Amino acid sequence: MTPRPRVVITRKIPAACEAEAAARFDAVVNRDDVPLTPEQLMEALRTADALLPTVTDKVTAQVLGTAGRRAKIVSNFGVGFNNIDIAAAKSLGITVTNTPDVLTDDTADIAMTLLLMVARRAGEGDRHVRQQAWTGWRPTHMLGARVSGKTLGLIGFGRIAKAVAQRAHHGFGMRILFADPFPPPPEVARSLGAEQRASVEEVLREADFVSLHCPATPETRHLMNAERLRLMQRHAFLINSARGDVVDEAALVAALGQGTIAGAGLDVFEREPSVTADLLGMENVVLLPHLGSATLETRTAMGMRALENLSLFFAGQPVRDRVV
Repeated sequence: MTPRPRVVITRKIPAACEAEAAARFDAVVNRDDVPLTPEQLMEALRTADALLPTVTDKVTAQVLGTAGRRAKIVSNFGVGFNNIDIAAAKSLGITVTNTPDVLTDDTADIAMTLLLMVARRAGEGDRHVRQQAWTGWRPTHMLGARVSGKTLGLIGFGRIAKAVAQRAHHGFGMRILFADPFPPPPEVARSLGAEQRASVEEVLREADFVSLHCPATPETRHLMNAERLRLMQRHAFLINSARGDVVDEAALVAALGQGTIAGAGLDVFEREPSVTADLLGMENVVLLPHLGSATLETRTAMGMRALENLSLFFAGQPVRDRVV
């Protein structure tokens, strides 16, 4: 009998996905549930037919180029793939896939959660109550910013940004502005109440809230730097549920401390899991531990999608979500 393909899964994934992986493949799961070292990743590529990593695994050119590599596919658990050296994979003939589509709604929900929390000082209020500092209701206590009817600027207008626009416009009556080099058809933008601007800078100048929805690429690294943060209105808030290195955290700390902007809501960080220390003590910042897709339903769907790509590859069929 032909042996089943051996797949190394670099982190624990939802139980239903692990059971499915065991049914389809000779699956090996990293039960320690911490990122594998480069040496461990190279060992996995040498001893398995496939690697199923997560966004915390740094699949570098050195890792992919390990001598004696057996694996021919890397099926990433995540829509983003900046953890993988795509150019190196392409040059080595390694197939790379991701898991798009299935996490759109939950990530859009997190962006709106951050927006609402920072505007209405929800994180600060929660701490206030837990510390037993609350002395009762009073007219001027912990006043926040209204969300309904305000202007939301979206940097990037892909699937997740459109889902945020739908929630914000139809749910909160927000005016939507966006900047994207690849805009949707005009009728799609109109259905979301969205107006295109010619540049990121134009959006920043007009918006009460700015939400980032661009991929992590060399071009978008530190897209939100000191200069662009200065373009935002002093009452405006920055929301990042995309990728951490899109924001220069040192510049963000300075902007928050100087009152250049009113606050920020962050689900991702420039050097995850490390967080710039100054952010930790700021009351006008909401910090979440990369929860964008963290529902059981979505993480299960992501795992199943990654396994589907592997099954198609080993069956000799076109994979569904090829990156390269």
